Amino acid sequence: MGTTVVGLGNIGSRLAKNLTTGCEKIIVAERNLEKADRFAKELGSNAQAMSVPNAIKKSDVVILAIYLDATKQFVATYRDLLIGKIVVDPSNPIAPDGKGGFKKTIPADQSSGQIVSALLPKDSKFVKAFGTLSAESLASGANRTPDRAVLFYATDDSEAGKAVEKLIDASGFSPVRVGGVDKSIRIEVGGDLHEFGKLGRLVSAKEAETLI
Repeated sequence: MGTTVVGLGNIGSRLAKNLTTGCEKIIVAERNLEKADRFAKELGSNAQAMSVPNAIKKSDVVILAIYLDATKQFVATYRDLLIGKIVVDPSNPIAPDGKGGFKKTIPADQSSGQIVSALLPKDSKFVKAFGTLSAESLASGANRTPDRAVLFYATDDSEAGKAVEKLIDASGFSPVRVGGVDKSIRIEVGGDLHEFGKLGRLVSAKEAETLI
């Protein structure tokens, strides 16, 4: 199974580091191929850089570690290449509120997961994952002992879920499914299972059982 991480901002770069540390071979892709190439060399032999279209073609799983608006444009641009792929969306629909905090950029009862899922070609498979923790917590919480911290995910497709569970495990966390795509809002910023929501912290798999 080939995996591409698109976008090397705070979340994307940390996720790529966690996956390669967990011996997962990945492709990293950015609009700036030189930046992606430099980063891949920093990660070592488990990573290689490619242009975005080539990375999609070579992969079974495409993780879109980019903002929601950029994701919408990405799907429109590469729609045909995404057919048959597992598309993973970590996005959180937030923006600075001008007062030192953040505000939701879509209606309160909507989730970016449902929006992105609806935009994808019919034969692709969607998983909401890797967006429930900050980049700092993705770094400090990876491979926690004695009990691993949880990364929640949501999907309507069991096979896609199993593929992402493997990646979550490789990245140093325990995977816990919250339900289908209609539950994505629970694991986005402000949701009851997000670090920056009602949950407010990292939890173990045993603790997560009581929350689902």
